[in-house]
Amino acid sequence: MNDRTVTDEELIRRFQSGEDGAFDLIVARYRGPLFNFIYRILGDPAFSEDILQETFIRVWTNRSSYREIAKFSTWIYTIAGNLTKSELRRQKIRRWVFLGGGKSGNSREDEKPLDIVDDNADPERDLERRTIQRRVDAEIAKLPLVFREVIVLRDVQELSYEEIGSILQIPLGTVKSRVNRGRARLQERLKDLL
Repeated sequence: MNDRTVTDEELIRRFQSGEDGAFDLIVARYRGPLFNFIYRILGDPAFSEDILQETFIRVWTNRSSYREIAKFSTWIYTIAGNLTKSELRRQKIRRWVFLGGGKSGNSREDEKPLDIVDDNADPERDLERRTIQRRVDAEIAKLPLVFREVIVLRDVQELSYEEIGSILQIPLGTVKSRVNRGRARLQERLKDLL
């Protein structure tokens, strides 16, 4: 099976029919983008990996509940988003219970959520771009969750407004409003770079 020409919906149909190899292709397609989405919301690689694994476990165990009334990507991002929000609530409770034992500042040095490709190798410019990218990532991480979610889904994952609305279960107008307001907040915080 050529994994590039087969749609997500065909893969899940094959998986639902008992073809376990189709699940492996789903994992291969979605592992990177889902981790990126979860990590940008949680900011912790270990918790993000746990949520990613739980997402795939849910896909495996609930495969029969998927119906092609929505895109498969919407379904899997909804699962990941719900699990991520649940983890955020647990972390908030843990911080409250432990009186401010806040989130760790751990970050993955080798993690590059957004690839910046440069054909002309220039170490100084490369360092500057990595520095800017870290700053942008840090500012995205500081956004309130309602803005962070839509910014990551729209500007990083490049999902359509309609897909985002389905994933977050909010109206299209709300998606567009949150994207615009989130971008405005980022532009304000990053005006020294612009």
